[in-house]
Amino acid sequence: MSDNDIPCPIWGTPAKIVKDYRGAACIDSPRAGGRYIIEGWIIVSMKMRVQKLDEATKARLTSWLISQRLLGEETPLITSETIEDAKQRRDLPVYERMDRFLRYLSRISPFVGARFVIEETDELLYAQAWSESKMLVTTMPNSQSEIEFFLDSLAAKGWINLHGSGHYDLTVEGYAHLEELERRATDSSQAFVAMWFDDAMENAWRNGIKTGIEEAGYKALRIDRKEHANKIDDEIIAEIRRSRFVVADFTHGDDGPRGGVYYEAGFAHGRNIPVIFTCRKDALEQVHFDTRQYNHIVWGTPEELRRKLATRIAAVVGDGPLRAN
Repeated sequence: MSDNDIPCPIWGTPAKIVKDYRGAACIDSPRAGGRYIIEGWIIVSMKMRVQKLDEATKARLTSWLISQRLLGEETPLITSETIEDAKQRRDLPVYERMDRFLRYLSRISPFVGARFVIEETDELLYAQAWSESKMLVTTMPNSQSEIEFFLDSLAAKGWINLHGSGHYDLTVEGYAHLEELERRATDSSQAFVAMWFDDAMENAWRNGIKTGIEEAGYKALRIDRKEHANKIDDEIIAEIRRSRFVVADFTHGDDGPRGGVYYEAGFAHGRNIPVIFTCRKDALEQVHFDTRQYNHIVWGTPEELRRKLATRIAAVVGDGPLRAN
């Protein structure tokens, strides 16, 4: 074992220290789906109690890491706050996890009717499956058992076929169910708004974004204006799933880009929910290169934002059910 070899601070499985930072380290862990940065004191702490970190938290941390990578963060940073959030995160209902897993299977199928195989030895594939279905695991063998449970359940519903030796394909009924899930979203009259929640944006919200969405025939939802008793992240995910599209405004102040806006836009993209990108002129140069490739509505005044947004919604999504004749 070389000096760079280290047990994965999350799982205790083989990993390597790729780079040392002052007070932190970059870990390459196949079991965690790739590379991540973790604070040095956390490494020491977790190495000493790796078996005490419950398996559900380990799976949630892995899911979070993969989600961050999908949003363009190649080496996400794990902090003590990240770990506490993973411990407290609620689990999705089993039926929703099964729907997510079916979506994942459709994405690893190169074409309609193609057969695919899920092998226990493919650690990255398992990590991606957890990210999609938010599965809870207790041990490595049980993670395999849980995935097999989902596969058996999908087969019992007629949504996938088992051809032996772990080979599967999606059925017509499976694709029809996925279409139904997408249709539920397209029937929504709700538009989710991701933006900088600051008084400086109140005029842009009230007379630009909100009014533009309403003129197009939809109702605008800002998560900070919704009363709820659940964890804010859970509410965000639930409301994006219920929305016909997302408006993501990347305007920000001196504190820098709003990470939540990037996350919410990326989550919507992953769900094939249309995202309309907007940004105030003076902040456009600070937009991250991963999203700069998209056609942003660049605005200078709330009135300009309202007009351009209503037009873009009509062109990209279509008139909503609440549009006045």
